Amino acid sequence: MIGVTENLRKINESIASIAHRAGRDPASVTLVAVSKRQPLERVRAVVAAGQRHFGENTLQGALGPMETLGEAGLTWHFIGAIQSNKTRPIAERFDWVHTIERVKIARRLSEQRPSEAAPLEVCIQVNVDDEPAKSGCTPEELAPLADRVAGLPRLRLRGLMCIPAPAQGLDAQRRPFARLRGLLEELNGRGHRLDTLSMGMSADLEAAILEGATLVRVGTDIFGPRPEGD
Repeated sequence: MIGVTENLRKINESIASIAHRAGRDPASVTLVAVSKRQPLERVRAVVAAGQRHFGENTLQGALGPMETLGEAGLTWHFIGAIQSNKTRPIAERFDWVHTIERVKIARRLSEQRPSEAAPLEVCIQVNVDDEPAKSGCTPEELAPLADRVAGLPRLRLRGLMCIPAPAQGLDAQRRPFARLRGLLEELNGRGHRLDTLSMGMSADLEAAILEGATLVRVGTDIFGPRPEGD
């Protein structure tokens, strides 16, 4: 698995380089390796190379690696759409959820988070491009939703997440990320204490880090293409 460990090294070097250019400490950017539907041996190799944060967008895809790698001290991020009938295992098994967009889902996660576990770290997903078919709350819905999520006892609201529409060119890629950063600053101006921007994937990593991303989600550029049929 030399390939995936070399890929991981290159991604980490790229993150550090971009952060330095932005005048940021590279340690302020956490890489979340998106392991969805990847062969377990590739995930094991990345763990052996030092990666500790992993993202999954389906519960089914996460359970196998979670069981197998349970002793590795990993941090698991749920980064997909959340169905109401899946909130309990997500609340029980994950450390982070990036995709809160409704009070109903947030309330269920809070109620179903085990009392012995630390509060679930959560981000609100925002539809920064105002695309009708895209997941996430609208910017106009964000403030009241944040107030309600922040008041739930078993959740800890950390910040915001977005998946903008694909764009060509660095300036165009930066605009939606700048908008998300501005929304976070507005919430903090209203009394919240948010410190997390989950934004940026392989194709727009530079733009996201330049605009303040603290969690970046990278999959194929680390693990290579998923097996055919996935």
